[in-house]
Amino acid sequence: MLHKNSDMGNAHKILVVDDENDILEFIQYNLKKEGYDVYLAHNGQEAITIGKKIKPDLILLDVMMPVMDGIEACKQIKSDRDFEKTFVVFLTARAEEYSEIAGFNAGADDYISKPIKPRVLLSRISAILRRKSKEVVEQKITAGDIIIDRETFLVYKGDGKIQLARKEFELLYLLASKPGKVFTREHILEKVWGDEVLVVDRTIDVHIRKLREKIGDDYIGTVKGVGYKFEL
Repeated sequence: MLHKNSDMGNAHKILVVDDENDILEFIQYNLKKEGYDVYLAHNGQEAITIGKKIKPDLILLDVMMPVMDGIEACKQIKSDRDFEKTFVVFLTARAEEYSEIAGFNAGADDYISKPIKPRVLLSRISAILRRKSKEVVEQKITAGDIIIDRETFLVYKGDGKIQLARKEFELLYLLASKPGKVFTREHILEKVWGDEVLVVDRTIDVHIRKLREKIGDDYIGTVKGVGYKFEL
């Protein structure tokens, strides 16, 4: 709801959503110091309404809120084309594993636990927003000693070239496009296989196993009950 630095035309827009005003003010203060354009909302429904108007680059979203909680709001945001270029980062005091899994299953891009440390918050936001600028032009990904070239569909590791099947390549490219991000099985199926029939979770497991055999076991991590991520 609050907009800052309108004279900085290239400032990223961040929507902060929390039902506690002191937390909103604390985050707003720290983000404004870094030159971000900051907007505020007090629940998930209000966040969606405001977000459709401002098209934020990133939404910081509390989990436990009245009217509409963060999990439901994230599901709606991630299924709405108005937000297809918006990152969602959860803020929550609930550090239990099931809460984190619920957040990633809803489509969250990252997860920050309260109490919020300004340095950690700003570092994570900066890293996530750098992904946004890379996604626009990146046809070749360099991740550690692996190069993934989307134009030629070739993968290089060290001095050698690795042959991958088309779906293996698409899966590797997806994971490596955002190192550290946990991709849920649902997201992987949607992005790599789309509307293809007869595709089940086991299909993902088989392709992950083949990728590990070809590029090594250290690059693809498993997050039990959630999905997979690319590790550097």
